[in-house]
Amino acid sequence: MKSSAVGIQSETHFKSVLMAYGILILHLVLIAAMGIMVLFFRGFIEYMIWVFLGGSTALAISAYHFYKRMKKEGKTLKEMLSTPMFRNRSVEISLLGGIASLKLGKPQSSHAAEGIDSQWIDTPRQLEDPLTARVRELAELAKLLENELITIDEFNEVKREMLRFRS
Repeated sequence: MKSSAVGIQSETHFKSVLMAYGILILHLVLIAAMGIMVLFFRGFIEYMIWVFLGGSTALAISAYHFYKRMKKEGKTLKEMLSTPMFRNRSVEISLLGGIASLKLGKPQSSHAAEGIDSQWIDTPRQLEDPLTARVRELAELAKLLENELITIDEFNEVKREMLRFRS
């Protein structure tokens, strides 16, 4: 009985010492990782001017190739942006992670590609007073009548129902 209690106690001590070594090793790994991060960012800061110059050079080369292609094809910037590759798309040039940006062309609505009239979808959602809603619905109804999509009898019937229902 006494020997089994001593065995359990020594096993508990062994696990505790093992846990202490594990925690110590974890702290050493954490300190080493922090040291590596300090060295990395210190090196990045020292070479930041070269990173900036490299990015600027890449941007200038891209702009030169675009300009060269534009002159080769004899087109203006507006004509280049109306090519099928850029048609109905906006082009945005963003510098320094979006601090400065240049946007050309009109923004494309996601609903326009789906063939959905975006007039009502893109408007901000607001509560509409009942009189304005009634006038808008009557105008839409009159538009249907003008386009001969409904007859005068259908127009009068729907108008009567709308006015009766809303009164």
